[in-house]
Amino acid sequence: MSETILTSKKLSIFQLFKQAVRGDVKDFTTGSIDRAIFLLAVPMILEMVLESVFALVDIYFVNKISSEASSTVGLTEAALTILYSVAWGLAMGIMALVARRTGEKDFNAASAVAAQGIIVAVFFSFIISIIGFIFPKEILSFMGASTKVVQENYRFTQIMLTGNIVIMLLFVNNAIFRGAGDASIAMRTLLIANAINIVLDPLLIFGIGPFPKMGLLGAAVATTIGRSVGVMYQFYHLFNGKEIIKLVKKQFVVNFEIINSILKTSFGGMFQFIIGSCSWIFLARIIAESGESTTSGYVTAIRICIFTILPAWGLANAAASLVGQNLGAGQPDRAEKSVWRTAFLTLLFFALVSVIFFFFGEILMRFFTSDEVAVKAGTLCLHILAIGYIFFAYGMIIVQAFNGAGDTKTPTIINIFIYWVLQIPLAYFMAKYLKMGPTGVYIAIGISETILAVVGIIIFKKGKWKLVKV
Repeated sequence: MSETILTSKKLSIFQLFKQAVRGDVKDFTTGSIDRAIFLLAVPMILEMVLESVFALVDIYFVNKISSEASSTVGLTEAALTILYSVAWGLAMGIMALVARRTGEKDFNAASAVAAQGIIVAVFFSFIISIIGFIFPKEILSFMGASTKVVQENYRFTQIMLTGNIVIMLLFVNNAIFRGAGDASIAMRTLLIANAINIVLDPLLIFGIGPFPKMGLLGAAVATTIGRSVGVMYQFYHLFNGKEIIKLVKKQFVVNFEIINSILKTSFGGMFQFIIGSCSWIFLARIIAESGESTTSGYVTAIRICIFTILPAWGLANAAASLVGQNLGAGQPDRAEKSVWRTAFLTLLFFALVSVIFFFFGEILMRFFTSDEVAVKAGTLCLHILAIGYIFFAYGMIIVQAFNGAGDTKTPTIINIFIYWVLQIPLAYFMAKYLKMGPTGVYIAIGISETILAVVGIIIFKKGKWKLVKV
């Protein structure tokens, strides 16, 4: 009898998993909250895992070129965080509006928001492309790269920044699908993009078979091609008329009322990520002063962290979608319960990751690099961050819950205090005045993220986010 029950439960979970991947359910305003979290989170987690694979695949092959190449990727990624900030912020605002309109069952309005959001994304990416094409050397120099790295590898930075439109659209289009409760398409988009990147990376970097040996440039070209195909797949689903969001050409006439609403909701999200990105840029510069091998180790360790943080972002995005849809359906209590439940599940995940980082950090580093200095620096980074990792869970989920409700102002204020008032001065003081170097930077990151979680929980419990109108 017990075996039958156990088999039935396994079958039920498997069926739910298949349902989540297929994306059959779009409405999450009724039924079990745990079931809603599972159906939304599974494709979002898989999506974020696939997004993090981009980073790991690139750094795996680039580390085989040289530490200078790895350092270039890391410093370029640090510069690209500004772009990611704009993309994430814009995506948050669009997701919040699409989720709210979807919760209200106003699908035409949700589609209108999606179209105008794409217009805004293209506008921002055009400006960044011009800057990236003209000033790649200056950007790398500003990030602390050596003269040799700048002269030999600036074209990698140029390609990544000039072709940023595919990054921007990838973020925004997937936010549209998530807001509409259709996370499975977002997941499949990243699966396609990753598959292409994984195949092209070694072919173009090392010149295998008929492909030219492009070195570091090959990584940039492979990533850009993969993401471009992913964007085309997204547009196919947005325009085929079979999904909740149905885009048509006439919707792509500039509507300043909708754009103003998007920017008003997105601005806080953009600014809060720019705040965090500027902090990471400052920290990267401190690390860069310790040498290219140490920078390479830091970059590799951060890529490993991203591999674990992005799946957790899948849970955070699930929480944001649930908040938006349930507030739109007039169910604030259900929205709050969804957040606490998702935060607890994320806590369990991060606790497991912390144990892995603490006991197997060196093994993970050696998988990606044989540079002993890089291994030592990266292992230390993983060990220190592991201590504060479990606090990241609540901070991440709470901040996304605010954004999902359309309250991007609150997390922006929190980020200003945590990153600019606390993290940057603390990292500089510990690294420079206490002569702790990179160790001081790692400790400052752990302390600031822990405090962010505590502050976020206190403010979230007050419940003002339930009253936000978008």
